[in-house]
Amino acid sequence: MFDLYDVIVVGAGHAGSEAAAAAANMGSKTLLVTMSLQNIAQMSCNPAMGGIAKGQIVREIDALGGYSGIVSDKTAIQFRMLNKSKGPAMWSPRVQSDRMRFAEEWRLMLERTPNLDFYQEMVSGILIEDNKIVGIRTSLGIEIKGKSVVLTNGTFLNGLIHIGEKQFGGGRAGESAAYGITEDLVRAGFTSGRMKTGTPPRVDGRSLDYSKMIEQPGDVNPDKFSYMDITQPLVTQRSCYMTYTSQAVHDILKEGFDRSPMFNGRIKSLGPRYCPSIEDKINRFADKDRHQLFVEPEGWDTVEVYVNGFSTSLPEDIQFKALRSVEGFENVKFFRPGYAIEYDYFPPTQLKHSLETKLVEGLYFAGQINGTTGYEEAASQGLMAGINASLKVQGKDPFILKRNEAYIGVLIDDLITKGTEEPYRMFTSRAEYRTLLRQDNADFRLTPMSYEIGLAKEDRLRRMEKKRDQSDAFVNFFKETSVTVAEANPILEAKESSLITQPDKMFKVFSRPQINLEDIVKFEKVKEYIAEHNLDREVIEQAEIQVKYSGYIEKEKNNADKLNRLEDVKIPENYDYDKIKSLSYEAREKMKKIRPVTISQASRISGVSPSDVSVLLIHMGR
Repeated sequence: MFDLYDVIVVGAGHAGSEAAAAAANMGSKTLLVTMSLQNIAQMSCNPAMGGIAKGQIVREIDALGGYSGIVSDKTAIQFRMLNKSKGPAMWSPRVQSDRMRFAEEWRLMLERTPNLDFYQEMVSGILIEDNKIVGIRTSLGIEIKGKSVVLTNGTFLNGLIHIGEKQFGGGRAGESAAYGITEDLVRAGFTSGRMKTGTPPRVDGRSLDYSKMIEQPGDVNPDKFSYMDITQPLVTQRSCYMTYTSQAVHDILKEGFDRSPMFNGRIKSLGPRYCPSIEDKINRFADKDRHQLFVEPEGWDTVEVYVNGFSTSLPEDIQFKALRSVEGFENVKFFRPGYAIEYDYFPPTQLKHSLETKLVEGLYFAGQINGTTGYEEAASQGLMAGINASLKVQGKDPFILKRNEAYIGVLIDDLITKGTEEPYRMFTSRAEYRTLLRQDNADFRLTPMSYEIGLAKEDRLRRMEKKRDQSDAFVNFFKETSVTVAEANPILEAKESSLITQPDKMFKVFSRPQINLEDIVKFEKVKEYIAEHNLDREVIEQAEIQVKYSGYIEKEKNNADKLNRLEDVKIPENYDYDKIKSLSYEAREKMKKIRPVTISQASRISGVSPSDVSVLLIHMGR
């Protein structure tokens, strides 16, 4: 019934979809197995992609040749660049998506991908021989053989849904949980744990009074995610809205605390710290008398609305009563209540940086099975797992991104090196090189690498090279072109910046913090250059960042280069840490468990001190 596959991907959420696309586009014969072909890349929670740090990840996925950015652009109903008032390291793109069209577009793109087959059924186990993966087993008892397997099970592994005192098995609302895989993995020697996440009620937008809320429109000049020209920026957009809870709302919610699975002990696992439920927020932040709620449309045509900020597992009657006390929600009608879900995950310290498991060769984990939360975090792991599963089958070295090369590199290194006991979410603060890892330059950083391994296609590489060459030439123009006193001083005076007394290079004038792009394009020489070379906004913005932040960028590159020297100091695979008596006990135990590949990775393990690193270097003859 089935041939031998190079890569089998289990689960078709954001991680599974990216994994399947990557493996197939790299030439591997790939099978995507899912419990429901109607729910491929379903947005289980909020109808949006991107945001703080997450937008950078989507840009990186696109730069590598993944699909998330393209699908987001094709199905966006609103675009916003967050943190625009801060420096470019903090700029983060975000789109509000049409939920139904998002899933549809993902499926159509996957169906148009060569080398990719589909099968709908629950996977109930994995096949292992001599510590090597050989395939999967389905609920019908069918065995499908594969050279590698990527598990992207999301919240489905022994999933348990909670609404007040009611609980029932499920991977998400209306879909059954998956059973059998956890048990097979535990028998193989893996350690498992439980995590929790939640979702808010979905409501009927026709029952809301938007006049009582604060409108949040999209950007006046919207951008897009993908670096490719497959789609164009939005011309029309749908607004989101913001309102607040109140003390009255909090008092109603507290009425249900005795029936809350979070407070009565039914839920014992940890939920996402940075996306807490509404009951958790009013309990933890008792001094606050209100919390923001973001009212997000689910699409262009549907009336369904997502109430971001009101995630809850309280009884449905309490949810309804409390939400009707929110301004603008006085007559709200529910489509369905919010709920919490508990599910199995596997601490990611059991993985290599390629996302291959240490215990079973050819088996890869990606997404929430690794303890992460968020579509973007899952999609990036899926992409990397799909890439590395394909490279493994081809007999090639794994593709691993460093912390100074991508947010994806930071994410995976954090998981493998530090592990996580609560759902991991990416933030810009987690990246020590965020000035290098901007959303605007992900193509410069990653597209050449992806082209080398056979994922990014030539048209993507050529487009990136053209943009890079144009922006570099524009920067050189600023370095070589002088501006006169008469040209510069009126603009400098208007910006309350010190005047120049003699002609100076544009680069130096433009580097001043008070001067921005709108100021510099007032110079006739700049206008003429832009017109002559037909520069688009993307190139102009890239050049602006390189000029204004050149000092910071250079400093960060130097810091990264210094620390990367430790990446070159490899630790033998079966290194005996017990023989180094001068290592601290904690460092010895942590390194025996995690098995760092390099000195640099060892230095990032929690509990390993600088003196432990020095001891290691001495014992390795450095």
